[in-house]
Amino acid sequence: MDAEADMKRREFMVLLGSTAATWPWQSFAQSPERMRRIGVVMAYAENDPNGQIQIGAFRESLPALGWIEGRNITVDVRYAAGNPARARELAGELLRQGLDLMVSNSNLVTTILQAEVRTIPVVFISVSDPVGSGFVKELAKPGGNITGFANYQPSMGSKWLEKLREIAPRAGCMGLLLHPEPPNFGYLKSAREAAERLDIRLIALGAHDRTEIEQAFANFAAEGGGSLIVAPNVVSFANSALIVERAAQYRMPAIYPFAFFAKQGGLISYGFDERDQFRQGAIYVDKILRGANPAELPVQHPMKFEIVINLKTAKALGIDVPLHIQQLADLVIE
Repeated sequence: MDAEADMKRREFMVLLGSTAATWPWQSFAQSPERMRRIGVVMAYAENDPNGQIQIGAFRESLPALGWIEGRNITVDVRYAAGNPARARELAGELLRQGLDLMVSNSNLVTTILQAEVRTIPVVFISVSDPVGSGFVKELAKPGGNITGFANYQPSMGSKWLEKLREIAPRAGCMGLLLHPEPPNFGYLKSAREAAERLDIRLIALGAHDRTEIEQAFANFAAEGGGSLIVAPNVVSFANSALIVERAAQYRMPAIYPFAFFAKQGGLISYGFDERDQFRQGAIYVDKILRGANPAELPVQHPMKFEIVINLKTAKALGIDVPLHIQQLADLVIE
């Protein structure tokens, strides 16, 4: 190789080296951040105010985590209105959009997504008994593409019964309004154990829809009525206003799993803040989008529970709420 050719070769190698050294930074600086696509399937109807409050809490949490809708993330929310077929249809529609992650609430929707979604992560929010329902292998290490936040341990059945007994001690008979599914059976088993201990007759009131809720109230009232425990499930959420109205109509003291029931006129609620779980859900979405493996993110239960008492309803029912319960309450509605 002559001197001139050797010099040109060395100049070319220097030029190539300097170009390679500057290319990664230039490429990063000039390439826009990739848009991440999130699909959310809610069990609620779109016009349900509770569902809107919850998804609002999720969306409001994203900017603080670095996710701005329209800039680096899209959040497409669909509403199944408690219909399994509709939830399956919505899941399919969203998956065809090339999502990075999906979010579900309720056992109903999570069951659908578990069957339909195999290649992207799923974060569930407010489900009952995620291990018993088959969503995860264990709470500490879910082991698949699904993780998230559970609502109540089965033992809450006894806690609701005991709390209701405190506020309405004369009730010798209680009904448990539930959706006939495994998680609600856990609450029933726990409540039965407490009922036997406290010498209370407990009646299971199964309901799949609005019509069966109406019938359950009528049947329970015909048997002598008493107090009522409302278990958390899609059916009770979707018909919360009806349940509160019928409890007032039949003059049944009732305890509910979430504050929105008491705010609608229910006597007392004992549960956790679902808005906070949706905020926590946003944190898990952030972690996964930044590389965390859902199989290694533990399923979490709520740590803080709140009591809401509606004294106006108590007065209408002729109940004098004990002072110590009022003092324990996070909110007292006059």
